[in-house]
Amino acid sequence: MSIAHSIRAQIPPIHREGYPFISGFAVASLVLFWIWTPLGWIGALLTVWCALFFRDPVRVTPVREGIVVAPADGRISMVTQVLPPVELGLGDQPLPRISIFMSVFNCHVNRSPVTGRIDRIAYRPGTFINAELDKASEDNERNSLVISTPDGRIGVIQIAGLVARRIVSFVREGQSIGAGERFGLIRFGSRLDVYLPDGTKSLVAEGQTAVAGETILADFRLGDNGRTYRAD
Repeated sequence: MSIAHSIRAQIPPIHREGYPFISGFAVASLVLFWIWTPLGWIGALLTVWCALFFRDPVRVTPVREGIVVAPADGRISMVTQVLPPVELGLGDQPLPRISIFMSVFNCHVNRSPVTGRIDRIAYRPGTFINAELDKASEDNERNSLVISTPDGRIGVIQIAGLVARRIVSFVREGQSIGAGERFGLIRFGSRLDVYLPDGTKSLVAEGQTAVAGETILADFRLGDNGRTYRAD
């Protein structure tokens, strides 16, 4: 393997949604170089950051039935039991919810947590408060998916954040989707909520880092009573 090939293998591909933004940053950087060189270097750094934001690396997803994987890169910000939003149609009883906060440095391509059929897609406009706040689940702009599986229905909500201003969806109602397949992205810093069937035990803890399509959030076939965690 050549050195050039080794270097290319370490550079993740860029999602097509990012090309217009990266091009815009690059052109602005050239203008800034013409105005004042230090400003141009700042623009160049921002261009690199934009390219990293829209990176779309290959992920290796476990495929056994019953596994729920993380739909986003980021930090597990909340593991709780709450009433799901009305538009999901998941009932009027509290359900297990796992929230993943994505900073502006995380990969923002979102992946399906399960294999199943997309029964519902519901978009709701809203505000753009800090996505780490619990009330962002109700107040912020969001796009919701309900995926039916043999083990129950899963709710996945893309929530726009303080900086995010656009939720992009790649899927449609009635479509079949596999665990780890891309279903959308959110531009620039946001959060994803996953609502699980009643009684599902979480296999992650608050503060843990999640990798989209790889980190296992829950396992419907697991018979234990959950796990304990230690921060070190």
